[in-house]
Amino acid sequence: MIRLAALFLLLSLNVLSAEDLPAQFSVSGVAADDVLNIREAPRAASAKIGALGPYTINVEVLALSEDGRWGRIGMPEGNGWVSMRYLARQDVQEGEVIPRPLSCVGTEPFWRIGLLPRGDEFERLGEDRIDLERGAERPGEDGYQAELSASDGTAYSLVVARGQCSDGMSDREFGWSGTLYIDRPGGAETLQGCCTLDLR
Repeated sequence: MIRLAALFLLLSLNVLSAEDLPAQFSVSGVAADDVLNIREAPRAASAKIGALGPYTINVEVLALSEDGRWGRIGMPEGNGWVSMRYLARQDVQEGEVIPRPLSCVGTEPFWRIGLLPRGDEFERLGEDRIDLERGAERPGEDGYQAELSASDGTAYSLVVARGQCSDGMSDREFGWSGTLYIDRPGGAETLQGCCTLDLR
C-alpha cells in the first residue's frame, strides 16, 4: 500500500512539467498562525531566506527541483525554494487567456506594463501612468499575446514568452521575457523586458 501511495505521489508530481511553468500557485495547508518558509536551496535543512503567509496568492513557481518536491520562486532581489506540498495551482479567471496579475518591466528607458485584475496600465519613469483598454488576448508561441490601446489612439502589443530573463539590476531570475510594441501617431518603438505573474 505504501508503494502504491508513493507511485501516485510521483505521478502527481510529474503531471506538472517544465512546459507548464511558470505558473501561479497559492499557499495551501499552512496553519493560520504559521508560515511557509522560503529556502536558499531545495532542502528542508537549507537556510531560511524568507517566508510566505498562510493565505498568500499569486506565488509564481518558475521551476521544480529534480525530485519535483520543491518549487523555485522569485523574491525582490533573488530567488528561493518552497515546498510544493504547500502550494495549490491557481486557475486562470473565466473569460481571460492571460493569467493576472502579469507585470513586465524594462530598463533604459525604465518602463512597466501591468495586466491587472483592476485594469491594465503602462508607465514610464518620470511620466504619468496611462490606463489601457483591453483588446484581444490569445496564446502565443510558448506564451501569450495581448493587444491594448490608450485613449490617445496609441496601440500597445505585448508578446510574453516563457524563458529565463534577467532585469540586469538584481540577482532575480524571471520566468518570462516580454516585448512591447508601441505604435503611436508620431511613430513606433519596441521595448524589451522581463515579466512576472507574482506581484507580492
